[in-house]
Amino acid sequence: MSAVRWGRGAAGFGRALWPAGTPGLLAEEGALGGVWGRKRSSTASPCEQDRRKDWGHAELLEVLKARVRQLQAEGMAEVMVKRVAKRVAVARAPEAGGAQPPRQAPAGAKGAGAKGAAATLSSRWAQKLDSDQQLMEKRKQRLEGKLQKRVEKGAWQKQLRLEPRLLSRKLASQLQHWEQGAPRSPWEEQLAQLLQEAPHRLSSEAAAAPADRGPESRLEGQQQRLLSFFECCLLTGHLPLAHHVLVTHHSKSQQQRLLTLSMYNMVMLGWARQGSFKELTYVFFMLKDAGLAPDLQSYAAALQCMGRLDQDAGTIRRCLKQMAQDGLQLQGLFTAVPLSAEERAELLRAVRKAKPAFTPPRPPVPPPQVNTSPLLREIYAKQDPAVSYPRLHLSLKELQGLFQQQLRVEMATTITVESVEKVPLLTKEVLHARKTLAGLRTRWRTALYRELQETKESEAHAAREGRLSLFPYLCLLSEKEVVRMLLQTLQALPAQGESLLFLAHELGLRVFKRKQLRNEVQELEQRYSKYLHLLASDTQVAEPCLPRQHWEALGVPEAPHEQPWPMSVVVQLGKQLAEVLVRAAQMPSSLAAPRSPGTLIPVLYHVYSFRSFRQIGILKPHPAFTQLLETAAERTLTFESTDVPMLCPPLPWTSPHSGAFLLSPTRMMRSVEGSQQHQLLLERCPPAELHGALDALTQLGNCAWRVNGRVLDLVLQLFADKGCPRLGVPAPPSEAPRPPEGRRAPNRCLLPEVSPAEKAEMRRELARRLKVAREMQSLRADALYRLSLARHLRHRVFWLPHNMDFRGRTYPCSPHFNHLGSDLARALLEFAQGRPLGPHGLNWLKIHLVNLTGLKKRESLQARRDYADELMEDILDSADRPMTGRKWWMEADEPWQALACCMEVARAVRAPDPAAYVSHFPVHQDGSCNGLQHYAALGRDSVGAASVNLLPSDLPQDVYSEVAAQVEVFRRQDAEQGVQVAQVLEGFISRKVVKQTVMTVVYGVTRYGGRLQIEKRLREIHDFPQDFVWEASHYLVRQVFNSLQEMFSGTRSIQRWLTESARLISHTGSAVEWVTPLGIPIIQPYHRDSKIMIKGGLQSLTFSSSVDTSQKPNTLKQKNGFPPNFIHSLDSSHMMLTALHCYRKGLTFVSVHDCFWTHAADVAVMNQVCREQFIRLHSQPILHNLSRFLIERFCSDPRTSKNIWVSRLMDTLLSVPKTGTFNLEQVKHSTYFFS
Repeated sequence: MSAVRWGRGAAGFGRALWPAGTPGLLAEEGALGGVWGRKRSSTASPCEQDRRKDWGHAELLEVLKARVRQLQAEGMAEVMVKRVAKRVAVARAPEAGGAQPPRQAPAGAKGAGAKGAAATLSSRWAQKLDSDQQLMEKRKQRLEGKLQKRVEKGAWQKQLRLEPRLLSRKLASQLQHWEQGAPRSPWEEQLAQLLQEAPHRLSSEAAAAPADRGPESRLEGQQQRLLSFFECCLLTGHLPLAHHVLVTHHSKSQQQRLLTLSMYNMVMLGWARQGSFKELTYVFFMLKDAGLAPDLQSYAAALQCMGRLDQDAGTIRRCLKQMAQDGLQLQGLFTAVPLSAEERAELLRAVRKAKPAFTPPRPPVPPPQVNTSPLLREIYAKQDPAVSYPRLHLSLKELQGLFQQQLRVEMATTITVESVEKVPLLTKEVLHARKTLAGLRTRWRTALYRELQETKESEAHAAREGRLSLFPYLCLLSEKEVVRMLLQTLQALPAQGESLLFLAHELGLRVFKRKQLRNEVQELEQRYSKYLHLLASDTQVAEPCLPRQHWEALGVPEAPHEQPWPMSVVVQLGKQLAEVLVRAAQMPSSLAAPRSPGTLIPVLYHVYSFRSFRQIGILKPHPAFTQLLETAAERTLTFESTDVPMLCPPLPWTSPHSGAFLLSPTRMMRSVEGSQQHQLLLERCPPAELHGALDALTQLGNCAWRVNGRVLDLVLQLFADKGCPRLGVPAPPSEAPRPPEGRRAPNRCLLPEVSPAEKAEMRRELARRLKVAREMQSLRADALYRLSLARHLRHRVFWLPHNMDFRGRTYPCSPHFNHLGSDLARALLEFAQGRPLGPHGLNWLKIHLVNLTGLKKRESLQARRDYADELMEDILDSADRPMTGRKWWMEADEPWQALACCMEVARAVRAPDPAAYVSHFPVHQDGSCNGLQHYAALGRDSVGAASVNLLPSDLPQDVYSEVAAQVEVFRRQDAEQGVQVAQVLEGFISRKVVKQTVMTVVYGVTRYGGRLQIEKRLREIHDFPQDFVWEASHYLVRQVFNSLQEMFSGTRSIQRWLTESARLISHTGSAVEWVTPLGIPIIQPYHRDSKIMIKGGLQSLTFSSSVDTSQKPNTLKQKNGFPPNFIHSLDSSHMMLTALHCYRKGLTFVSVHDCFWTHAADVAVMNQVCREQFIRLHSQPILHNLSRFLIERFCSDPRTSKNIWVSRLMDTLLSVPKTGTFNLEQVKHSTYFFS
């Protein structure tokens, strides 16, 4: 995996305390803004008038100087003349590099002033002359600065090369001839000739074309960086710069190989939009010189430009004729090329000049796309009377108001939330600290604007030399946005600092996400309002349908897909911004040392530290700044708009890159930044094959939520009162362990009498305490974000849009507040839409409560209901007096969810009619070791099926207890034979010790990982002799694997087949691919690490990436990852099928992977659907389908048929593991399959 991960840092860098403040001084937007802007047409611009005025004042100043010389000649007091001359010199000093402070006069000179005392009457006139001199000098400097900038801009514009340097001498001479010749319309004639000749040149040289000049989808490395550079240039209005870099790369044969047709087309389209025909023809010359043939986009750019310039019909006819000879259809210009309405109009204008009767084709009505999966046939059946799609409980007007609120949040890109941290008393010290911070931030804003402009100028200079600089990327956001983002970063930096690599990745990623903000608000508002008719409680639609189908029926155009940036660009841009912050953020040294001189010192320091045996660079805030923040105690948090729940229903997913948020593009399949392989697979997949995944993600995101206020209040009390780690409420940093004192103090390591062993022990103890402190701070920050968002959303309805990982497992897009978190996170959420309990709902609430306690896992459902009735007094006491009563709920496995359920049960039993009580509480049904359930079903393994509750039984089977019992049998046998570790383990083998290892074996855990899991469990047992932990964990992990082999023989054979297949596929040079039963294409992103280095600045950053598809596959990761990833793709398919069928029945449904949630009244229906879809899923020949796909994908190429690895792979794939005799239909009657 990449060294840069998606997760947040230990201190929760991603979100910040960010007080609202007055915007600082606004600098000119972009160092190169207005270079190619329209010239002023007036004879005397305001700037010109200022210039004349300043020069007039300068002439007057020269007259005054002459008067000074005249007075001096007439015998004016010498001291007065010296004073005037001295002040004039001081005023001029900035021209030579800045004013210098006046020197102290010698002591002997004091008496000489007596002679000038009589001249004091003239001092007022001299002072007036002095002030005028200084004013004129300032104006002159300001004017010279403006003139210098204009000169530099003009010089740069001249330096940007537009004329191409062609490698073909024939083309170069042809271009020179047309430039020097004087036909009536040279560029139009030249373009027509180029279009005529280009295809012939391509056909004769196609064989010699470089292999890497493939489609844009294969861009890697430098090509991807070039494409993103050109894209940013066009977005920021720096088209001449893009053209200049294109010319520079084209003129060198090695660099020309990186250029693709899409890059030439992108620059051509930019010139076409400006009506610059000459520059567009230059690009065509380069296109022909590169041996490429123009495509529809190329012709669309040329014709659009002709339309803007109102060219004659003859030139357009020749262009259209040549396009037809190239086999390109005229209608394709209007159907296959993405154009704006204005571009389409100009294109049509040009075409109608040559063909007045031409009528553009209407947007093609796509043929009805039908999903071919047999599993989804019922979902997309037409006019099924049994369908009862659910509606929201909100009216159309309410939903439209929520849409406007969400729209404002996304247009602002960030949202500020009040923190739940305890508010301090506003003492003088606090007020003074806040005032000091406000003053510092004002300075930092100004300094950041200045540093940004200087950085842009430096990067612009690099771009002038034809290099791929960061200049266009730095211009994507306004300087105000960048400054705000950097100040937020500074505020969020933890006291112990953060890795420069992590900061760089975060900053670069935030720029990329914000630049993607689309601005189609008015059109979106109209379409979304129509879409809400499907969801609102008080509206009707003609025909019930799925949200995606309704949205597509509105004729919504597909959002343009944007290329991701390479990881190197993301990190380099973020590193540049981090260095700007380091240079600009300074503070008076008096804040650190009150008696020190008032010099400025950096707020951030760059230091090196060791983490996990690696030396890394860290940006660390000055302790004085950290203390200032703590004293000021500002209580606000700022989040990205895409990191918080939505305030209105998400957009339905309609494609791999269109859905979820209103304006902020989100990918359907999340992956490491810079990776394209997953997205390319999805885009090549027929759209209809993705309908199942798209509709399931939409259904999960359409569930409305609200905050459980009573639970939130209790959690906030504990959070403000030093936390409660036992209940999952983290303690504040003040409770973290301090460095050792006394004999174990860290500074004693420096004493000579301390032995090396003692020093090593001191270092280990210090490292342990620091680790605990960091973990506590991370947990505290995570809880702070979650609880702050919960309080912010307390009285609102909100939604959690979903996407999925590369295996198809679904996740909410909001990382801080969702139902996938801990026990505490889940307890804070409940359904916004309630359902009456009905006749059986209260029973399901009681069963769910007992499940949360973990006390009756091997008892029947009836026994669990009876147990809840026996404990009703404790349940009601917990609901009424959670913090002062008997606190029964605190002993549960999931205490906060148990407490929330106690409160719901109390309200229900006290209601006049419990069946009519409207419950918002989600009830869970959890799979019984779901991974093993899928393995047992795949292998039709009767023994394994019985162990994981696929077979009906009166009591639930507990596979973890069975494995523990089998391990105990092995241990007893070994103990009798005198094995010491087996004797030591007597009485210590329990369900808890082996559970995690059994659970994760199915997901690919190795013996090494399993040993670590068991070691952790043994260390938690206080009575176990710690000297035997290492040996005992080795022994137990071996026995656990032996037990699983004996109990799940079919499972292990399938695992070995998958592992061996992946190993052989990897040896053929490919990554493992497959397609899930719902049609989602999967590819494993495990490749050998490629090192990426970014040099210069504070430090050179080196990081590795495992997503570079040009690298060979990582065989170890490919083979170890295939079995668990394949099973994950099956459990996600089962969940999606259950979600879609529950939606058809009108149920509210959400999931946490293999844990399904719904209302208490609907548990029975959900259970029926869950079992039916599991049977339907595994009724498909999954393993045989997988074998056929892998053979076709990796063994069907005749050129590789003699490869030894391909031959072995073919033999392995044909040897599909044999299945047993288990009858899947029995799952329908298994009460404890999901329970």
